[in-house]
Amino acid sequence: MRARKPIGVFDSGLGGLSIIREVRKILPRESIAYFGDLAHLPYGIKSTEQIRQFSLQNADFLVRLGVKLLVVACNSSSSAAFKWLQRRVPVPVVDVIQPVVREAAKVTRTGRIAVIGTSATIESGAYPRALLELNRRFQITVQPCPLFVPLVEEGWRHDRIAESVVKKYLIPVKNKRPDVLILGCTHYPLLKPMIRKVLGPGIRLLDAVKPATEEIKSTLIRLGLQTGQRGDGKMHIYLSDRPRNFIRVGEQFLGEKLTHVHQVHLS
Repeated sequence: MRARKPIGVFDSGLGGLSIIREVRKILPRESIAYFGDLAHLPYGIKSTEQIRQFSLQNADFLVRLGVKLLVVACNSSSSAAFKWLQRRVPVPVVDVIQPVVREAAKVTRTGRIAVIGTSATIESGAYPRALLELNRRFQITVQPCPLFVPLVEEGWRHDRIAESVVKKYLIPVKNKRPDVLILGCTHYPLLKPMIRKVLGPGIRLLDAVKPATEEIKSTLIRLGLQTGQRGDGKMHIYLSDRPRNFIRVGEQFLGEKLTHVHQVHLS
């Protein structure tokens, strides 16, 4: 019976939909409960204490809905609260940092790895720590990109404003000559075409989408939680504030109608 319950996913906004899209492709029978904390967006400029508080509220809400697995799709939450949440929620928890770090360590040829993320993620040092635990010889460049999340939330991904901002942040990164760039925020894959345009073909772009989805799949299999139901799973989206651009941009990105969207208020 527990295996039929949904997978719970939370993010500060619509960035986590990048993972949802992959989950629905790889695990189409799984139902999903997604929580977007629009009321407190963006997390990346907030303190560790605030991020933990919001993350626990999000997790508690999804647990009350009856989810069988919790996915922390927000890098700021993963860096500040992942292990903290593991000790506080009664379901398995998957983060987005460890899976992509393992992938980066596997594919780099030069050992020069760059990481971009929100200010909170970069200041936490979570990515360098995780990378250096795998190989102390890695040369790591980090760059906070706090304006990327607002660009994505507004749907400004392909215009001159986006190109100017991406150049401002990433030309200094390019000059460090990494061969791998980790997109350390689930919003950032939506800017991937512009990032690739600015950086050119010589740098491999990695995000958490596929590695995290594989981690979700393997965790479900390991714990015997894969659904046995037939047909496509259902998706319900819960938002802590009015949707604004969420539905429009989310539908463009997912390529499907968002029909079950609910606004909720967390105490």
